[in-house]
Amino acid sequence: MIEIEDLKQYKHIHLIGIGGVSMSGIAEILHACGFIVTGSDASESEITNKLIKNHIPVKIGHDLENLQKANLVVFSAAIKKDDIELVRAKELNIPIIERGSFLGILTKSFKDTICISGTHGKTTTTSMVSLCFLEAGKDPSIQVGAYLKQLDANYRVGNSDYFIIEACEYVESYLKLFPKTEVVLNIDNDHLDYFGNLENIIKSFSNYVKLLPEDGLLVINWDDDNCMKLAKFTNAKVLTYGIKNENANFVARNINFNKNGFPTFDVYYNNTFYKTISLSVPGTHNIMNALACIAVCHNYGIEKEDIKNALLKYTGAHRRFEFKGSFNNINVYDDYGHHPTEILATANALKQKNYNKSWVIFQPHTYSRTKNLLTDFAYALINFDNIIVTDIYAARETNTYNISSKDLVNKIVDLGYNAIYMPDFNEIVNYIKQNADPEDIVLTLGAGTVTNIGPMLVD
Repeated sequence: MIEIEDLKQYKHIHLIGIGGVSMSGIAEILHACGFIVTGSDASESEITNKLIKNHIPVKIGHDLENLQKANLVVFSAAIKKDDIELVRAKELNIPIIERGSFLGILTKSFKDTICISGTHGKTTTTSMVSLCFLEAGKDPSIQVGAYLKQLDANYRVGNSDYFIIEACEYVESYLKLFPKTEVVLNIDNDHLDYFGNLENIIKSFSNYVKLLPEDGLLVINWDDDNCMKLAKFTNAKVLTYGIKNENANFVARNINFNKNGFPTFDVYYNNTFYKTISLSVPGTHNIMNALACIAVCHNYGIEKEDIKNALLKYTGAHRRFEFKGSFNNINVYDDYGHHPTEILATANALKQKNYNKSWVIFQPHTYSRTKNLLTDFAYALINFDNIIVTDIYAARETNTYNISSKDLVNKIVDLGYNAIYMPDFNEIVNYIKQNADPEDIVLTLGAGTVTNIGPMLVD
């Protein structure tokens, strides 16, 4: 692995797959640090357009010209081994490094890297912690997995020892990081195409926790049985949080929801009243995310008032229960949830709002996840009044699993509920416009292109 002090010798760094959320953040950080940064991506997007606007050259398609000038090439996990840029870099003996390993190098250059991990809630909690550190004037560098309006980006380059990042468990890329603080929000059955089973996921998280130095901090969800197993794997300080488990260090009590589904609650620290907190995002799951954030910020000496103010200002990251607009007095929301646990949390958050009927348009994400969790998806989706399922978003996979969205619709019907399979987005828009009533709520759900439906409805 290239050591951080050696990075300075790589004046020109080329990124293959620069349009990814994490890759684009790395590109912006390197650019701000004075490196020449170029990149390529398979398709044009908001992210690639913004990179170009910020004077980072991006080629849609392959960019052999800039690649050949580079001193170092960084590639994302989505790039295949026979990619012509990757092959050419090897032919030219240009050093190459995978994104996760490179992000590890970046974290090593900060004295205090705060890694937010877990199966669900990483982006929200990373955003919450980031806003609290900004409110307290701590000037952190930040990399978050979605656009955050307070940053007008998904990253920030600060001038302090703090680096706040999302740490993803997929292909165990988080094991390449150098954390001072780790937050583990939850451990659930996901990415089974890689891990195989829950036992392997728990083992991976235990290895992740072992990365902490003795003067580090581990913040874990004390309502999650799988998270509770992690404390024994570190000598770092451990702080716990929960709602159900009264033995946690940070506990939320006296929870109330307003008509928008936004909660207010009292936080208790070691059974002593700490602060009353109000959120501007819905759902009990966001109370849990806020508690994790509060535990981190308390340990870093951030004032309670700064925590309170920052959490109230947080109105959600891009695609996290995001309000897209209205038509015919029908509100439209968009959410990234693509796992049954996330869908259930979103459904429960929706129930705290005032509305007539709910409509969900769900796009399953990856064939393997749909196959492995088919029954769980069905049970999660029946919490909505009207269910439309569109085609599976393949992402990195080919359909070797003999699975389709029709199988999910059939499973929902078997449970005694109505669901419709509708692959065409224009058809979905027309169907909703003809059948939804004033005061209804429409939610697009999934990590893929289903996000395009909301603007089509509102426009």
